This record gives sequence, C-alpha cells and structure tokens, in this order.
Amino acid sequence: MAVSLNDIKNKIASTKNTSQITNAMQMVSASKLGKSEEAAKNFQVYASKVRKLLTDLLHGHETENVSHHPLLKSRPVQKTAYIVITSDRGLVGGYNATILKSMMELISEYHEKDDYVIISIGGMGADFFRARGIQPIYELRGLANHPSFDEVRKIISKTIEMYQNELFDELYVCYNHHVNSLTSQMRVEQMLPIVDLDPSEADKNYILNLELESSRNAILDQLLPQFAESMIYGAIIDAKTAENAAGMTAMQTATDNAKKVINDLTIQYNRARQAAITQEITEIVAGASALE
Repeated sequence: MAVSLNDIKNKIASTKNTSQITNAMQMVSASKLGKSEEAAKNFQVYASKVRKLLTDLLHGHETENVSHHPLLKSRPVQKTAYIVITSDRGLVGGYNATILKSMMELISEYHEKDDYVIISIGGMGADFFRARGIQPIYELRGLANHPSFDEVRKIISKTIEMYQNELFDELYVCYNHHVNSLTSQMRVEQMLPIVDLDPSEADKNYILNLELESSRNAILDQLLPQFAESMIYGAIIDAKTAENAAGMTAMQTATDNAKKVINDLTIQYNRARQAAITQEITEIVAGASALE
C-alpha cells in the first residue's frame, strides 16, 4: 500500500522533533562530560599526593614495623566482593551492557554460587543482578552526575567496615574507565587489601627528615582507610565520566541517524509528490483527449 504524502510529512515532522530532543541531550551530556573530566583530573592530583605520602610512610623506614594494618594484610580468600558501577538510567549506548556482560563472564569463570557478593552502585546494575537471582548486599541509586564524597561516603565506609569485619576477604571495583569521548575500557581493580604501593617509589630521605607528632603506625591507622576510600571514590568519578561520554556519543549517534532518516523521507516525499503531479498531468491530458 502506497504511503500518502501526509503520512510522509508527519514522519518528517516527528523525526525532526526527535532530532531536536537528542541534539539537546547531546549538548547537555557534553557539558556534564567537561565537568566530569575536570573533576577526574583534579582527583588524580590529590590521589597521587596521598599515594606518595603513604608509600613514603610505609617504606621509608626499615626499623619500624608498619605492615600490621588489616587493610594491608592478605588473608585466605573465602569470599570476594565486587563493587559494580553502572548508571541509573538508559540512553548511554552500550555503557551498561559492557560492564554487566563482563561481570557475568567473570562470575561464571571464577566463582561458585556462594563465594562472592555484589555491591551495586547504579540502579541498572542492581536490577540486572536481581533479575538473575543475585541479590546485592548493598546498593546505591540516584547518584549525581558529579558526586561529592559525602554522597558516596556511606557505601564506601560500609564496604571497608565489612572488609575489616571479614565478611569478605578481598574487594574489587568493576567499572568502565574513561579513555576519551568515544572510548571506555572495562576495569576490574583490586582495592582491598592494598597491595599496589611500590616500595621502590619511597623517598626514604624525605621521610627521615619529617617530624611526626604521632607514631608512624598511628598515622597509618588514619591514613590507610582514607586512602582506600579515596581510591573507590576515584573509580566512581571515572565511571561517571565514562557514563557522560557514553551518553553524549549515544545522543550524537541518534541525532545523526535522525538526520539520515529525514533526508531519506524527504527524498521519498519528493518522489511521491512528483509521481502525484505526473499522475494528475496524465489524467488531465487523458481527459482532454477524450473530449476531442
């Protein structure tokens, strides 16, 4: 059945409206991405300073035992915890599918039914796991696009407390790392126990010249949990940056596709209109010939 000219015009108008919406959403996501990238950049400066100080404190003095802290000790792994970071909504392309598919593959390859737990940040992930019979032990929804540490303090502090109470024996954060506006990479990073502080990076002379009011161990008792919290927070910022980039790219793709559909419909409309004009001319000529 041939499509009428009015139907084609209505489709063109509807698609134009859609393209205007997706274009506006693209610009909003681009603005959010710029702010997220700035926040991630600022956090990296802070994180590098804290890591340097912690490394110096841990490895800058051989005569004092500083490896006693439970956040530094590896223990036999009976249960593993994963913080899985997803978005709370769709319209972000393959952002959620990438992380959730990788998580299911990881679980299938390395775990039995009862030797892991999920901590979910983002409603899409929580709903995904529940639909597959995996109940998150803790979850956080409705996180802002540029979350402050206060917004995530509760779930981060609770996670570290659960580790210290030996509810699980190692903690990984699983998220999409932001590479650029078009690319992200799925990462699984160990957060607890803290094992990635390189002794070769310690500046022993720097630490020996410091005057410490409390003992080195007392300082580490305060600094190590803060360091673990900051690393988890950094992963959340990174994931939010990747989410905003994915949203911008998805809306740009939708806008481009809408423009292509409009062009195709415009060609179809012009051809149908030309055919209608030709048909009318043919009918007029045939009518005139019949009167002769």
